[in-house]
Amino acid sequence: MGSSSQPAKASGTYRIGGDLQVDRLGYGAMQLTGPGVWGDPKDPAEAVRVLRRAYELGVTFIDTADSYGPFVSELLIREALHPYADDLVIATKAGLTRSGPGDWRPVGRPEYLRQQCELSLRHLGVESIGLYQLHRIDAKVPLADQLGELALLQQEGKIRHIGLSEVTVEQIEGAQQITPIVSVQNLYNLADRSAEDVLEHCERNDLAFIPWFPIATGNLAKPGGPLDAIATGHEATPAQLALAWLLRRSPVMLPIPGTSSVGHLEENVAAAQVQLTDEEYDALAKAA
Repeated sequence: MGSSSQPAKASGTYRIGGDLQVDRLGYGAMQLTGPGVWGDPKDPAEAVRVLRRAYELGVTFIDTADSYGPFVSELLIREALHPYADDLVIATKAGLTRSGPGDWRPVGRPEYLRQQCELSLRHLGVESIGLYQLHRIDAKVPLADQLGELALLQQEGKIRHIGLSEVTVEQIEGAQQITPIVSVQNLYNLADRSAEDVLEHCERNDLAFIPWFPIATGNLAKPGGPLDAIATGHEATPAQLALAWLLRRSPVMLPIPGTSSVGHLEENVAAAQVQLTDEEYDALAKAA
């Protein structure tokens, strides 16, 4: 189940779109930027170390977006890991513009999405992006126009697979009428399972489900709480249990915990080696 030097391997594998194999515990690169996901990080050298260490630990799935920085995250990934190993899949996104720290505005005009794809190809230093996700559906633009442009980019070989982010089951089904979708990235964690119906849809249709904000534990991690007792038994942290629970929850689950420190990264990735019993898994599910 993966050696101690590459703990991410213990998370098992999943094939995105049926052909892009990744280790299920990935890394989300949003936190490699300045405050408000804006500008450069406080310590760019540490950001590079984090990315290199993630791959050393067995992580083969890195998720980013053009809007992180903007572009800061993609450029750091290139600096740290280019030329990329054959087994490394870098997923990125387009469809949210930035006008300052903490400000996110959906823009899904086809010419904008095309421009952003071309920029991501350049910033990442690749000929083709393995998984390209529509960061948000823009309500002001017909969905067929947004996804139609991504389908064109796919036909041109610039992207391999198309994913969605923050969508309902109805939106996924509507999108599938336009072009094949292979992944969905929604908010989901032990404390907030409002996207349960989306996860179940992904399971039934073998779509990758990428939960963002995966290690939120809400009040569960309070001393004396249910997480606390189980964590003690495993000599694990509540955050590690939250990740172990997600990995156990579904074979299509690809958690992408993010961090800007190597120490925290090592702690997160070690979660892949935490094996919950059926009783522990159920207790955590019920507690939430």
